[in-house]
Formats: sequence, structure tokens, C-alpha cells
Amino acid sequence: MEGVARVSPFLRIGTITAVAALVADQASKLWLLHVFELGARGFVSVTPFFDLVLAWNTGISYGWFQDTGATGQVVLLSVKVVAVILLAIWMSRSQTRLAAAALGLIIGGAIGNAIDRLAYGAVVDFALFHLQIAGKTYSWYVFNLADAAIVAGVVGLMYDSFAGPAAVKTPR
Repeated sequence: MEGVARVSPFLRIGTITAVAALVADQASKLWLLHVFELGARGFVSVTPFFDLVLAWNTGISYGWFQDTGATGQVVLLSVKVVAVILLAIWMSRSQTRLAAAALGLIIGGAIGNAIDRLAYGAVVDFALFHLQIAGKTYSWYVFNLADAAIVAGVVGLMYDSFAGPAAVKTPR
């Protein structure tokens, strides 16, 4: 039948990757909050360049739009739901293992952060990388495994779009 999209043979890979990213993210957050009790410990130095610190992110990426209130939270969740649905459709049509896995990482990360938003009203962030150069400290944003999965997924999609098989690229 023409006009009907075929389901990707790589959908299983994407789905397993999404579930793995989601489980790793939620397990790490639950452990850090309720077993390790990061909130009570405050700042925990792990290495000279990595610390654990509890941060509640009520905004979106990099803390943007933090002062949106309850209405803003509903809007952010709604946008996330639509994005996950669109990404899942894309994943169901993916033509490479890498694209399916990358989309799975993005979906799993997005769902993990959405669960936080529903459960706590904010996303649980805890990882902080930093460097000290010439007496000055340079820090990255505090993030979590869901954020790392999303970034890795985007990098995977970019790599796939530039270096993937020519058959999956859009003809010009």
C-alpha cells in the first residue's frame, strides 16, 4: 500500500535503548535522593573535576524559563509529550540502528525528566563537572543522566545524518 509508512526493523533497538536510558536515569535519581541522601549531604566532591550536588531545575535546558509557575509547568509537560510522540514516530520509521538508538536515548531522557517534573515539580539534577585553570574555576551546568542521554542522542543523530548510509539521506 502506497502512502503507508513501514515500521522500522530497528524499532526494537530504539525501544530497548529508550527503556534503558529511562531506567538508568530514574534509578540514579532515586538512589541519590533516597539512599545516598544527596540533599542532606549537600556538596560531595568525587574527583578533582566532578562533584555531586543536588539542584532542582524547574525550567528547561540549562535552567531556562524557571519562573513559569504551575501554568508553565503544564505547558512544558505538554510540549514534552508532543515531542516524545513525534520522536517515537520518527524512531518507528528510522532506517539505521544508530538513528533508532539515538532517538531512543532522546525519548528515554525526555520521559525521565518528565517523570521528575510530575513527581517533584522540578527535574532532579546532580552532576557537576568543573576545571580549575590558573586559579579560576570553570563549571558546566548541573545535569543528570537523562540530560546526558539526550545530548548523546542528538550527537548520534547528527553523526548518522552526516556519515550514515547514502540510502537514508534525502536526495537533492
